[in-house]
Amino acid sequence: MNPMTPDYNAILSAADAGGFFRRLETLYAAMDRDYDAAARHYGFFCAGCGDNCCLTRFYHHTAIEYAYLLSGFFQLPRDRRIVYMERAAAYSGELEGAERGKKAFRHMCPLNDAGLCVLYDYRPMICRLHGIPHELSPPGQAKTFGAGCDAFEAQCGHIAYRPFDRTPFYTGLAGLERRFREQAGAAGKFKMTVAGMLISTRECAL
Repeated sequence: MNPMTPDYNAILSAADAGGFFRRLETLYAAMDRDYDAAARHYGFFCAGCGDNCCLTRFYHHTAIEYAYLLSGFFQLPRDRRIVYMERAAAYSGELEGAERGKKAFRHMCPLNDAGLCVLYDYRPMICRLHGIPHELSPPGQAKTFGAGCDAFEAQCGHIAYRPFDRTPFYTGLAGLERRFREQAGAAGKFKMTVAGMLISTRECAL
């Protein structure tokens, strides 16, 4: 099945009608709280590095996060939206070429200004959870563990693991996404980079 082409206006209306953004904000707050507690345990801080996660190709798979990110994007001044849209087009063009040629891809997220995310409060789940060691317990499967990023390993790799379980956050987001799609009447797979999200609303943004 091909990834869905989202109708931004339709899913934004569904988000407003169902109070989904408030529920997503509550879930994000829990993510941030637990992540920050784990980071403090290690003494880990992110101040930019050669392995900057904003240079990493991340695909996002939730329509609710798409709607939420763009609700923040449309609050930006029009001149800034144009700048980020142009960056998004350049990003997507390079990504398409890299994937066609099966080449490695490293390109700064179009929403990054001087090392800072311009929509930090609206950033998706993976942007919030990336960086520190974690565990995940999928239903009916063995628990898996993931390492921290290179910056974490350089700073804190010698410190014993402190449990950081992503499972409740994945589960919570999956449930919210399911209910949101039912409200919005959205079906099919969703797979987009942040750049693709911005480009999908070009007519509205400009």
